[in-house]
Amino acid sequence: MTEPPRTVFAAIDHAPAPMQALLLGALARMAESPQIRAVRAVAGDALAPRPGLRLLDAGCGLGEAARELAPRVAPGGEVVAADASSVTVAAAAERHDGSAVRYQVADVLALPFDDGAFDGVRCERVLQHLAEPDAAIRELARVTRPGGRVVLVDTDWESVAVDGLPEDLVAAVRDKLASRDLLHHQSMGRTLRRRALRAGLADVTCVPVPLVFTRDAAPSLVLPMFSRDVPPEADMVPSDLRERWFDAVDDAAARDELLVVLTMWVVAGTPA
Repeated sequence: MTEPPRTVFAAIDHAPAPMQALLLGALARMAESPQIRAVRAVAGDALAPRPGLRLLDAGCGLGEAARELAPRVAPGGEVVAADASSVTVAAAAERHDGSAVRYQVADVLALPFDDGAFDGVRCERVLQHLAEPDAAIRELARVTRPGGRVVLVDTDWESVAVDGLPEDLVAAVRDKLASRDLLHHQSMGRTLRRRALRAGLADVTCVPVPLVFTRDAAPSLVLPMFSRDVPPEADMVPSDLRERWFDAVDDAAARDELLVVLTMWVVAGTPA
């Protein structure tokens, strides 16, 4: 059977070193964004960490969320920060701060943990990159004990709304995003509730978190098509429109008329 095509982040271990550095840098910048931190605050409350719990951060990236959770499960608790990318796990381990976090390479579709091994599991912006996200949600539920919490966080890329830029440019960049292999599921965020219910989770909660960007909260930290630092080879913006696009973004920001809105979703449920 042919392996499903890998998205950009899912293929990081197979990328050239310069591209790996670019992607890891993008993860670090996104983690610093106040908008992403606001989403993670909602997700952290949904996970309900407390002393003594054992938690899993599935698709941990550089491990910031896992390290922030560690003090909330101390004393006696542990956070396992797992990612399918060995490159990413190594970079996360290099950032270790001495807290109760253990780093491990693990595929969310085949987690190397016993049934009910964790009191709570979180999975942030991973499912959009998977060809089989529903199988991953079932696997996350499997490793969570009955009565524990499964927290899913993802993006609805189709929710992107822009003001202050020419409509033809916005349409062209939106079409480019739809045609790119950046991710498998642009609508993942808003489909999480349905997917969680079909995976058998109960007491499902669903919270939309709007991310609002203006001149003073640059969208480039979260939306790569707004960053000049992303090279043309990444193919985020149509090559023939690249200069016109970024000039228009700069002009709108200078007039303080740039507005970009993106919705992320936090869905939580309990295994039976």
